[in-house]
Amino acid sequence: MKKPTGLVLWVTALLAVLSIADSKDLSITTILQDPYIISKGSELEGYCIDLIAELSKKLGFTYKVHLVKDNRYGAKDESGRWTGMIGELINKEADLAVAPLTLTATRETVVEMTTPFMQTGIGFILAKDLATEDSRFNFTAPFSSQTWVGLLLTFLVTGLCLHLIARISPGEWAEPDIEQHSFSLCHCFWYITGALTLQGAGPHPKSVSGRIVGAIWWVFGLLFLACYFANFNTMLNADTKQVTIKSFLDLANQDVIDYGTVEASSTMALFKNSNNPVYRRIYEHMERKKSYVSSMEEGIRRAKEGKFAFIGEAVSLDLAVARDCNLMHSEEAIAMRGYSIAAPLGFPMIKNLTVAILQLSESGELAYLRDKWWSNRCAGVGGPQTTRGLEPHTLRGLFMLMALGLGLGLLLALLELLNKARSQASDSKTSCCSVLSTEFRQRFGCGGDASTCQENEKI
Repeated sequence: MKKPTGLVLWVTALLAVLSIADSKDLSITTILQDPYIISKGSELEGYCIDLIAELSKKLGFTYKVHLVKDNRYGAKDESGRWTGMIGELINKEADLAVAPLTLTATRETVVEMTTPFMQTGIGFILAKDLATEDSRFNFTAPFSSQTWVGLLLTFLVTGLCLHLIARISPGEWAEPDIEQHSFSLCHCFWYITGALTLQGAGPHPKSVSGRIVGAIWWVFGLLFLACYFANFNTMLNADTKQVTIKSFLDLANQDVIDYGTVEASSTMALFKNSNNPVYRRIYEHMERKKSYVSSMEEGIRRAKEGKFAFIGEAVSLDLAVARDCNLMHSEEAIAMRGYSIAAPLGFPMIKNLTVAILQLSESGELAYLRDKWWSNRCAGVGGPQTTRGLEPHTLRGLFMLMALGLGLGLLLALLELLNKARSQASDSKTSCCSVLSTEFRQRFGCGGDASTCQENEKI
């Protein structure tokens, strides 16, 4: 029983030694794509070159890097043969493919793939001037819709409070049994409208409570207009406009600009094989217009030229936007996926490569490489910033000031009426509550019509 066990251990050790020996001189295929692989004369540099160097240190192998012959990532052609880097691995022309190579189920069936060294999704980029459109209602842009609703509610509440104060306060309506009430509800709204437009609309309140509400409303309106014009001026001078193409649905629903992706790429395969109706429409458009590009660089160049949206891996598009401030990327990223290292089926080092990638991730080395090669040239150079309408929480101080003014005005109006009721009760030797109830009945029960009140009293 011990001899077979010893034989198995001996064979396993021998295979391990042979695999390490075989891994001493690896042929690595890759593809030019900034910043993963960049050509500097006869030398190559970039994120993937640094990644290969780190893996070489951990696993102790030497390597030679060459560019893929057909400049393709790898997909099946019409004859069923694989092209690009995947084809070179299948044909034993390379030992590893280190590039922004997307991990897919189809590729996993024909080659070995490690755990992803980078996570990404699919988005699109386009020129900023193509992603915007002028609105006929730009005059509403300084405030958000919630702020406009808040202003409307404040306007209505202020008009109602001013009308109540005009009815309650004896300083505004001293003798409701013989005088006609002049501060109607319509006049209250007309008065505060005139104040909001910095125009007077008499008659003005005569009571202290009414004047307090009027003064607070004037201050509120003045500050509100100042905020409106300040933000409106900022928006007019802003470098950006309101973006209208934000998602793939927006892209599919318009026919002003063309769009496409890299031909025979995993991104094209996603749209081709998807059952999502929006993605199918995008694929049919690209097939009909033949709007594919041969490389990522060509897609970015066409996006810069205009009238074209380039669909690709979000992490690569982020780099293009970081280096060119005239480009913008979509807010939506779909089909989250990872970039992996590929090797031929049965490659003995694939497990070791996976472990090494995980170790680099846990130590923060992958994050360091990402920061190193994804430098943002637009940062700190006065890049365009989006100007948004002011939200209600930004102006909460104004709304609180108005609420305090209305509350103070109503309280003073009630105190004025109570003081009058106490004075009349003292003179007529009656109850203050009965006088107060009579005052409320005269001020609210007759609709402000003195003649009606007099007829009711006779009855």
